[in-house]
Amino acid sequence: MKRLVLNLRKCHPIRLNNLFINSGSKFLSSYYHSFDDYGRIRNHGKSNNFQSRRRFSFIHDPNYIYFNTQDEYNLRSSDFNKPEQALFQMFKNEETGMLSMGKFLSALRTTGLRKTDPRLKEMMDNLKKLQKNADNSSIDTQKLDEETFSSIVSQNIGLISRAFRHQFIIPEFETFSKEIEEIYWKCKSNTEGKVASYIPQLARANPDYWGVSICTVDGQRFSLGDVNVPFTLQSCSKPLTYAIALDQLGEDLVHQYVGQEPSGRNFNELILDYNKKPHNPMINAGAILVCALLKTLVKPEMTLAEKFDFTMNYFERLAGGEDLGFNNAIFLSEREAADRNYALGFYMREHKCYPEKTSFRECMDFYFQCCSMETNCDIVSVMAATLANGGICPLTEEKVLGPESVRNVLSLMHSCGMYDYSGQFAFTVGLPAKSGVCGGLLVVIPNVMGICTWSPSLDALGNSCRGVQFCEELVKKFNFHRYDNLIHASDKIDPRRHKFETKGLNIVNLLFCASSGDITALRRHKLSGMDMTLSDYDGRTALHLAAAEGHVNCVEFLLKHCNVPHNVLDRWGNSPLHEATMFGHTAVVDLLKEWENNSSHGNSKKEKKSDDDLPPLT
Repeated sequence: MKRLVLNLRKCHPIRLNNLFINSGSKFLSSYYHSFDDYGRIRNHGKSNNFQSRRRFSFIHDPNYIYFNTQDEYNLRSSDFNKPEQALFQMFKNEETGMLSMGKFLSALRTTGLRKTDPRLKEMMDNLKKLQKNADNSSIDTQKLDEETFSSIVSQNIGLISRAFRHQFIIPEFETFSKEIEEIYWKCKSNTEGKVASYIPQLARANPDYWGVSICTVDGQRFSLGDVNVPFTLQSCSKPLTYAIALDQLGEDLVHQYVGQEPSGRNFNELILDYNKKPHNPMINAGAILVCALLKTLVKPEMTLAEKFDFTMNYFERLAGGEDLGFNNAIFLSEREAADRNYALGFYMREHKCYPEKTSFRECMDFYFQCCSMETNCDIVSVMAATLANGGICPLTEEKVLGPESVRNVLSLMHSCGMYDYSGQFAFTVGLPAKSGVCGGLLVVIPNVMGICTWSPSLDALGNSCRGVQFCEELVKKFNFHRYDNLIHASDKIDPRRHKFETKGLNIVNLLFCASSGDITALRRHKLSGMDMTLSDYDGRTALHLAAAEGHVNCVEFLLKHCNVPHNVLDRWGNSPLHEATMFGHTAVVDLLKEWENNSSHGNSKKEKKSDDDLPPLT
């Protein structure tokens, strides 16, 4: 039985693991230190190398590390005793032998790490000390030798090495950022919706504001647009206060007072569930009651001022230590226009929904205060990333919330977080999210990232028009929908995988199916949208392998249903017809010749071998 050969393009010389021999089930622990050596093994001579060159098959290792440049490979190489040395070699100026700190920090930013990242504090402090001693005007103008550079980055070398080795959750972060930028500009042109007017101060917001900020569970960050313009949290505070209540009081106690079901009604409607409780914490009645629990049951000895500081401190810890503000004008405006919220509060008091010794006025004020905390897109994206990371802030690595609390919060965000659009949003986008009348949208992709979008223009249901469109475009391009099939949905991008890894796996799967004659698997790949013309390093396609192995049904399927070119040449100038002829598969030869004769396209213009040069059938 003839064997499949696979190689991968653009890889630097590194050790290749798991070289598999198809005859039997043995793994050969053999390592090649360069692809040139491997090529020499395969290509002893043109006349007699057909059998030897198709002896081995590489089974893809998901932990395989690919490198775009020799410098990236050097970061892994044992030629350098320390990672600091490898980093210096990557970024030094060959002429001066010095490293530009501006160039280094710029490259670090493309991986998603910012200079303001708390995990890089030691490096930045060392740079500031150096800047002060050298009297230079900017950190970016610093030129460092190897010893100085090593001393500056040594305390943070673990994080920096992971960044340049592409070991974060989004390995190709620069490419991912460009895709996000395309979606951002596509949504920018959306001028639908109106600014919320039932709170007078909110009605003054500029409808043209549009910002998007992303923070991954590894602390990679990307922002675009009006991400530093402050806005109040409004309903985006509801999942946060609910999370604090769960963390402080426990699930059982909290849900004695508030339910877990979607209401199916307006977010501020005067209604309770069949147990005479608010339906869930994501509507106004539920959020008011959660604030009552925080005010009355969590550290009850605290004054209203102290409870406000306690809650703001929690929010800031969720945001990685970023400072939040408080918009007193919004607070006063919201309290003055709160007839419906007061009606909800009195209605719940009538049905004895509150815990004992609850101060109704203080609880209502506390609810308005939580909604009036001021933040921006960048800060809220870190909060969302903390929820995505199971309650551990990616920037400070502090455990702010318990994982069980976060799980419950995300569950209700998924089912109830988008007002009366929650079901449609769960169906279309499939991600936990919470919107607010401020125009903010807090989106969580569990175990991957948090996203905040902000645009004050709202649709009829109270959700940001641009924010909803952004989320819909996001899941069209990436497989972030919670129910996307990560194996067969090949028409979507998976940014969690290395770009070479994804393509390499596709090539392995496709060529292995063609070589083994698995027509069912080929049909599945075709239906999933896979490019059936993919080739390995040697230019060998699925049609080459199917023809060489004599699988007539696979050859016919690839030609008739996949429309693959019948005369494509590999690196040795061999077409599928040559392969079939070389190994004596007459049925395949006849099929390919018939296809070539019936072809109405100008395939004859492509370079290929003449049939007269074919070796005789055996």
